[in-house]
Amino acid sequence: MTIKQALIDELEVLLQFPLDSTQAGIKIHQNAKEGLIEAAQHLYDKGLISQEDGGYLTDLGYEAAEHLQHALRIMTS
Repeated sequence: MTIKQALIDELEVLLQFPLDSTQAGIKIHQNAKEGLIEAAQHLYDKGLISQEDGGYLTDLGYEAAEHLQHALRIMTS
């Protein structure tokens, strides 16, 4: 199984969200890397973030980002 670049871009966007506060969001600007702009749209379509260009994590998005950060810590230790 290979991981396509589009999924890697989605993971990169999720990793940008701080998990210490649900009141902290992000904004993907129009001059960001093309893949990240599309990734934010995909995450929005999947119900993981509140806005097409970032915003806040939804409950599902928070859970996904939390698991992602745990997995990343395991893989990089």
